[in-house]
Amino acid sequence: MLTYKFDTQLLIEGDNLSEEEIDDYITANIEGDCLLVAGDETVIKIHFHTDAPWEVLQYAAALGDIHDVVIENMERQSRGLTG
Repeated sequence: MLTYKFDTQLLIEGDNLSEEEIDDYITANIEGDCLLVAGDETVIKIHFHTDAPWEVLQYAAALGDIHDVVIENMERQSRGLTG
């Protein structure tokens, strides 16, 4: 059984981005698991399982330009459904 429903992935492009600050903020403020934050000062990739993907998007958009957004419903995937 899944703890969190949505696999949330995106890229952030910006200036002076910090993997550590982004990781710390998401960990402290958005419920979820399997967090991965990787990149450099100009591009960061986020991967996170959560029931509130919009909170991740809202935070990331405040840091820079977001793109390549993928939100997948893992409950549907576990039942063999697409979409």
